[in-house]
Amino acid sequence: MAISRPAYFTDVSDEEGVFVAPDLTVLSDDASQRGNDLREVFNGLRYLVKIGVKIGAHWRLMPHDLPPWEVVYQQTRRWLAAGCVERIVSASSAHRQRLAHPAATAGRA
Repeated sequence: MAISRPAYFTDVSDEEGVFVAPDLTVLSDDASQRGNDLREVFNGLRYLVKIGVKIGAHWRLMPHDLPPWEVVYQQTRRWLAAGCVERIVSASSAHRQRLAHPAATAGRA
């Protein structure tokens, strides 16, 4: 889905979006909670994590061009409960390691 707003530096890149998409799908596509694009919800979470930590932003201070804070909050709780966040962090850490040391990980799958 194309973003119809100016991009934030915290937004997920297309490459990252493909990488994290499988872990973001906790509910079926037709679930009533899926009224918002999951990538945009994840962008909202990343915004709060990256900006909020620096300036002390809270859920209710989510920019209005991202999904509503309640949606981001509820979906984040689902992702945490399902272990999605841990899988994304673990997989992205392993991916960064492979990029940083390609020769050391060339023999591993």
